This record gives sequence, structure tokens and C-alpha cells, in this order.
Amino acid sequence: MGAVAPATTPVERSAIRKISIRLVPFVALMFFVNYLDRTAISFAEPNGMGEDLALTAAQFGFASGIFFLGYIVLEVPSNMALHRFGARRWLARIMVTWGIVSLLFTWVDNSGQLYVLRFLLGVAEAGFFPGAILFLSQWVPGRHRTKVLGLFYLAQPLTTVLGAPLAGWLIGHHGLFGLEGWRVMFLFVSLPAIVLGVVAWFYLSDKPTDAKWLTREEQEWLTTKLAEESEGKTGARTGHGKDALKAAFGNARVWVLSLVYFGFVYGLYALAFFLPTIISGFQEQFDTTFSVMDKAWITAIPYLPAAIVLYFWTRHATKHGTRTWHIAGPAVVGGLSIPLALYMGSPAATVAVITVTACSIFAALPVFWSVPSRYLTGAAAAAGIALINTMGNIAGFGSSYITGWVKDWTGSYTASLYLVGFFMLLSAVLIVSLAARERRTAGPVPGASDGEGGGSREPVEAAR
Repeated sequence: MGAVAPATTPVERSAIRKISIRLVPFVALMFFVNYLDRTAISFAEPNGMGEDLALTAAQFGFASGIFFLGYIVLEVPSNMALHRFGARRWLARIMVTWGIVSLLFTWVDNSGQLYVLRFLLGVAEAGFFPGAILFLSQWVPGRHRTKVLGLFYLAQPLTTVLGAPLAGWLIGHHGLFGLEGWRVMFLFVSLPAIVLGVVAWFYLSDKPTDAKWLTREEQEWLTTKLAEESEGKTGARTGHGKDALKAAFGNARVWVLSLVYFGFVYGLYALAFFLPTIISGFQEQFDTTFSVMDKAWITAIPYLPAAIVLYFWTRHATKHGTRTWHIAGPAVVGGLSIPLALYMGSPAATVAVITVTACSIFAALPVFWSVPSRYLTGAAAAAGIALINTMGNIAGFGSSYITGWVKDWTGSYTASLYLVGFFMLLSAVLIVSLAARERRTAGPVPGASDGEGGGSREPVEAAR
């Protein structure tokens, strides 16, 4: 079992509480807008864009996925720049840039323009998500990291819970400013990114010692604790450039974690980009009819339970210490449940099974992201987290394009959903294998304890 974590002190509790109240919600709001902008295309396609631009399923999948190729191009350099220039400047720059590119989708006229803008959107957003993970990881010690990342990650399922009805409502304003409904949606979901980017420049602080809303005692405690944890980790004494890249890219654990993340993200974006289209297909499959708002609310259904499960799952991992089954268990459940959706006899039953898959993916992801920062620190952490997220972006492109291509080829989503299940089960196998290897070969990692009531001696070895 993991070693018991020491009792918290008043200054520790107050520091973490202030970060959870003042910092995390704002970064989560940035993530909310980020995820809404990158998935807005999934709401537009079945509600006029696909017909207006004459898109096949494969073309839509390619347009969805080419975003990730653009993201990959600049992801690692972007995260290295964030580490060098500070999160406040870099995250603000990213948000304003992607907001401007997203705004241009309002006037797209053909599939070629759509491909170009989706690629440029990925370039503009490059580094935001791993940068946000790195930023929060540099503010909280390991024992609190799963809890904080869980609160941050709530933004992702809630984006669909709130964003799908919002998108449906905006699409319903067909004719506003002389625009089709899906163009109205792109117009209004893009503007918040620009506004938040400007606000972030003034609101965020790069490190605890810059935060005037922390007391001197809280600043000193955070700085001391984070410095203690960095000792002995890969990259602790690594500067920028080649040394940091070598430390991250030469770490076998990072590559295994990259493959684990690949499986989860493959499932995440297969659902994110194609669930609205699958729901539209219910009308023919089950001989029923849905309005635009009906489809929006049905799309949102799986994500509210997913947000609730995410919250309590990360609380359990924080309290008892992160264990491998906190990651592998959901991967198994998700991998087995998603193909079952193919055999349900009604829209309600199909959505219920998809809900189980969504809960599994979102339960595991924030717990997963508490692991890499225990192996790496400094510039190596920036490169390593970006590398892991790059594999996720490859999965995002693969799941988007392959799902659409297989649908056109076979006429159904059957093979595509089986492939999602396979990759999620592969993630479970890999994380369990990594944990077994750590138990055999590795000693304790300084500062690896992360639970209020229990901790882990080794990042993934914590799972017995």
C-alpha cells in the first residue's frame, strides 16, 4: 500500500483552498471555451454545414481530425515557450489567436477552406491543454494534484452539457445577420476566447511568489514544497533546449504513458465528433424525429453523469492515493461498453451505454494527468507533457478520420466503435504493465505521496 501522507497544516489548507477557488475555475473556464471551439464543428455538421458544404462522412472526419495535425506541429515548441516566457503571457496569446481563427469559420464556403481553417485552428491552439496541465502542476504539490486537475477537468464534460444546448440555441437563430444557423453558432462561440485571452494577461500569475492573493506564509510553503518535490526527478537540473527534450524523449515511462493516453483520447474524440451525427441517425434507424434542440439535449445526456463520476472518482483518488486501477479500471469498462451500444434496441438504451463509456473516459483522464509530473520537472516536464498530449492529438486525428472513413466504407459505425474499444483496452493493459514494472525495478520517488489519507510511493506503482 502507499505510504501514509502527513497531516495537512493550516497554511497548506488555506493555500490549496485559495488556488482551488481563485485559479482553477478561471483556467477551467479557459478550457471550457477551448473545448467548445474545437468541437463546434460536430454540432455544425448535422445541422446544415454538412449539406451546405457537401461533406461526406470521410471529409467531415478529415476536417475534424486535421485540427490535430496542426496542433502537433507546434505543441512541444509551444509548451517549451510557455515554460520559458511564463503561462500568463503564453496562454493569453494562444487564446486570442485561436479565437480569431475560430471566428473565420463563420464565412467558410467549401471543404478546402474548412480543411485550411481547421489546420490553422490546431496551430493556434497548440500547447494550450498541456500548458494548462503544466501550469496547474507547478502550483500544487503532488498530494493535491489529482484533486486540482479533477476540478480543472470538469470543464471538458460540462462543455458538452452546457455547450450542446447553447450550440443548438444559436443554430436556431437562422437568418441572424443574414447567416445560416451553424454560421451564427461559430460567430458567437469564438468571441469568448478573445475576451478571456485579454483578461488572462492581467488575471493569471506565473508562480506562487507572484500571487498577491497569497499570504507570505502560503507563498513560502508552496515554493518550499514544490522545490522539495522537484529534487531527484528527471529534469530537475535540466535547462531549456536539447537537454530538456532528451530527458523527456529518452524516458521510456513517458512513451508508455503516451500510448496509454492515445487509447483514452481515441475514444474521447470518436464520441465528441460523431455522437451528434450518430444521434441524427437515430431518426432513420429507429423511425423517429428530433428537433435541433432535441438532438442538442440528447448529445448532452452522457456528459452530465460523466462530470459527476469524474468529480467523485478524483476525490477518491486524492483521499486514498492514486492507484493503477483508478486508470485501468475505467479503461476496461469503457473498452467493453462502447461496442455494446451497437446492439441496443432504442435511442434511450444506446445513449445509456454511451453514457457508461463517457463516464469511464472522464473518470480516468484527470487521474492519469497526475502521473507524468511525478516523473519529470522543469523544462523536461514541459516537453514530456507536450509529448504525451501529442500522442493524444495523433489519436484525435486518427479517431476522427478513421471513424468517418470506415463509416463511408462499411455503411455503419460498427467497426469504428469496436476499434475504440480495442484502444481503450490496450490502455488498460499498458498502465498495468507499467505499474508491474515499477514495482519490480523502481524505488520510492521523493514527494510522490498524493493522497490526503494515503499516498503512493511510485507514481503508477501506487496501484497494487
